[in-house]
Amino acid sequence: MADRIDYGKMLNPAQLDAVMAEEGPILVIAGAGSGKTRTLVYRVARLVESGVDPETILLLTFTRKASREMLDRAAALSDARCRFVSGGTFHSLALKVLRRYAEAVGYDNGFTILDRSDMEEVIHSLIPELQMPRTVQRFPKRGTLANILSKAANLQAPLEGFVLEEYGQFVEVASEIEELGRLYAAYKREHSLMDYDDLIILLERLLEENSEIRSELSRQYGHIMVDEYQDTNGIQAGIVKWLAHEHQNIMVVGDDSQSIYSFRGADYRNMLDFPSLFPKARIIKLEQNYRSTQPILALTNALMEQARERYTKCLFTTRSGGEKPRVINTRTEPGQALLITRHIKELTAHGRSLADMAVLFRAAYHSFELEAHLTREHIPYVKYGGFKFLESAHIKDFLAHMRVLVNRDEAMSWMRILRLVKNVGLGKTHAIIEWMKKENAAPGQVGAWPGAGKREQGLKELGKLLGDLSARDLAPEQAVERVMIYYLPMLKEKFDDYPRREKELEQLIPMARRYKKLRGFLDDLVLEPPASPADTAPMGKKAFLTLSTVHSAKGLEWPVVFIIWVMEGRLPSAMSYSNPLNLEEERRLMYVAATRAKDQLIITYPGEESGPAWASYQRRGTGLSSFIAALPTDLYLHGYADAWNRRPHLSAMKRKAGPGETERRKELPFARGEKVRHPAFGTGVVSRFVPDNKVEILFKKAGRKLLHLEYTTLEKA
Repeated sequence: MADRIDYGKMLNPAQLDAVMAEEGPILVIAGAGSGKTRTLVYRVARLVESGVDPETILLLTFTRKASREMLDRAAALSDARCRFVSGGTFHSLALKVLRRYAEAVGYDNGFTILDRSDMEEVIHSLIPELQMPRTVQRFPKRGTLANILSKAANLQAPLEGFVLEEYGQFVEVASEIEELGRLYAAYKREHSLMDYDDLIILLERLLEENSEIRSELSRQYGHIMVDEYQDTNGIQAGIVKWLAHEHQNIMVVGDDSQSIYSFRGADYRNMLDFPSLFPKARIIKLEQNYRSTQPILALTNALMEQARERYTKCLFTTRSGGEKPRVINTRTEPGQALLITRHIKELTAHGRSLADMAVLFRAAYHSFELEAHLTREHIPYVKYGGFKFLESAHIKDFLAHMRVLVNRDEAMSWMRILRLVKNVGLGKTHAIIEWMKKENAAPGQVGAWPGAGKREQGLKELGKLLGDLSARDLAPEQAVERVMIYYLPMLKEKFDDYPRREKELEQLIPMARRYKKLRGFLDDLVLEPPASPADTAPMGKKAFLTLSTVHSAKGLEWPVVFIIWVMEGRLPSAMSYSNPLNLEEERRLMYVAATRAKDQLIITYPGEESGPAWASYQRRGTGLSSFIAALPTDLYLHGYADAWNRRPHLSAMKRKAGPGETERRKELPFARGEKVRHPAFGTGVVSRFVPDNKVEILFKKAGRKLLHLEYTTLEKA
């Protein structure tokens, strides 16, 4: 036993309140960077130190690693017996309980757990039993079927409605998928099998329906704690309710503002509904932030004040200083990549490590242009969430159709495009490549291969495409558009998630538009993809810049954070507009992204970019994200990229006005009634000037705004 912990010295008042709280239900609302894990660790230590049997304490987390690390830390703080606390995930707890009480749910205790690949194999084997009519042209692949059945089970949603909402391309076979779900459930019962979803579903059912077992488990686990409660689904919230039903000694810790996993079934309302499940619940708010500067916190606090439903909290820090977040209109996507690359170089020249910086984005394809730019500038990076650009199979397939035009002998690209043609297998592919080499045939002559019969008619279509692409005056943008028309039917046949992949392919159009020659376009896209997944992780002492989706960045932090594509249609995503709940989750994504920053937050958007006319959705390119545009303008510094790039030195942003500068600022650059343009609010007219270097502008779309001339960018329209 170590010396007793001086909790009052080690914890702030709110953390101390949570750690020292006695029996009863407690909801800890832990804001970003507020020491949530520290609070749980010290509470485990205090319970054990106060004489509670470690084996009667249950700590539920979302990974076994998280619980193990917390218990190790608690043991190092006070008492080695902390390692005997029952820690683990909802699924590991369910397995332990169901092994003991299997008969109560209609199983023997020797049941087998299906892993994901086993689940897919069983589902696939049952498809012939559906006896589908020949009119069904497309049925989901096994992985997609597993996703549908799993998520519908976790959401406890009617399957047909779920398919309609999230897998609309398969709505015509929704009844067949529902029948497959029934066959799958019966198969598992018959063969004494459970999948991961069954574990928590059956545990909740057992707790709800069997009062004797519920009482026994309540006695076994007299103190329960749950981490990341905002990420629980309805079933897991039910398990928490029934486990603590009798003694009420339950503490859940989480942040409703960081609930961003609805695609996994997580429900942020579990945080809001906790006091309804436990009417005597105490609410403790952890609001002291140990990560970010106050100007960053001021912006993130204001961001969540716009939320429709939330627990009110106001993050603060004792850190002094810090610059306001910057919101920069880069006008174009290349301008965005250029600005970020330049600033990264500037920061590293002034002593910052690449490891101190991260670029965050809503979707993996948002970073494609930036990746190309970083590669050209020899800035090493590692990307999390999604694939690097050229690692995606559909991107490789697509570009291969153009690669064979600039290099007829590129066998790998020929292999890719020929294998996409119906009835052309590996043997015929090799034969065609050998024939073309021997005959010195142009790419457009592939359809003339002597071995082609009626079954290989697709070769003629490929030949026509390659012939069209060989035209001398064809611009790269036109080449991409023609390959798009040819390849999309293949994409839809090959991938169940083709809507997402199609959006990624769409990004090639504006990228190609900036090139005069196809070879230059393709050369700039060659990012040398790693040979194996292990190569994507930083090795040794070399520092890497982090590129990450917001989902993959949750829980992490960096001194300098860039958030790119913060504009309508990207963040928030265009597909969220039809559902208010989805739009609110997009706001929480923005909050999570912004709260990753410790010292410097730079938000960028290419305000003049817009989607191609044929794009599958049209809400892109409408300007700065409404999440930021709705904030008070004194919370951030807003400007154009060219003004940012013209600044003489990194530290110039922070210096105070020198002698004479104040007088120069008073020499107003505009006159009343003059037409001006703002990077976020568009065009407007100068209405009046206000003391302290402020100006009131009446904007055409945004209405009346009071702006500080020192902290905003205005130009004559």
